[in-house]
Amino acid sequence: MGPLGFNEILLILLIVLLLFGAKKIPELMRGVGKGMREFTDAKNQAQREMEAGMNERETKVDTNAEPVIPVSNPAINSEVKHYN
Repeated sequence: MGPLGFNEILLILLIVLLLFGAKKIPELMRGVGKGMREFTDAKNQAQREMEAGMNERETKVDTNAEPVIPVSNPAINSEVKHYN
């Protein structure tokens, strides 16, 4: 199925006109536009919050923390068999 041509779009618009009437179409389009605007605003807000969280995580450094030094686990070392 390819892209819609002029005739297909005209047919769809004619069906919408018959179903909703000329007075309801502007009201319907306002509702669609408002819904799209609210969706875009919510998407942008979520993106800003995610970016702020990532920036906060990157800049958050605990200067009082001691470095973590890996320690060998004796339980693991005891299970290792050495063959000489």
